Amino acid sequence: MPPAKHIEPPSVLPPSGFVRLAQLIPGVIPFSATTLWRKVREKEFPQPVKLSERVTAWKVEEVRAWMNSKGRSEERRVGKE
Repeated sequence: MPPAKHIEPPSVLPPSGFVRLAQLIPGVIPFSATTLWRKVREKEFPQPVKLSERVTAWKVEEVRAWMNSKGRSEERRVGKE
């Protein structure tokens, strides 16, 4: 059996729609999944949306608004500082 391919998450958010955890961490959001969920629980990060029983995602527009409110940009997160 061939080894599983590792797929890198995109470092830039799509223009609209939804993004899942693997698309946010580590490329877009600068902290761990544990910290992300803590921030969600403490209302410091946008609340996710349940798309199905096993799929949770965030609205791109809300993530982008959160990033802007924190002075973060997608370009800085991908190493263009």
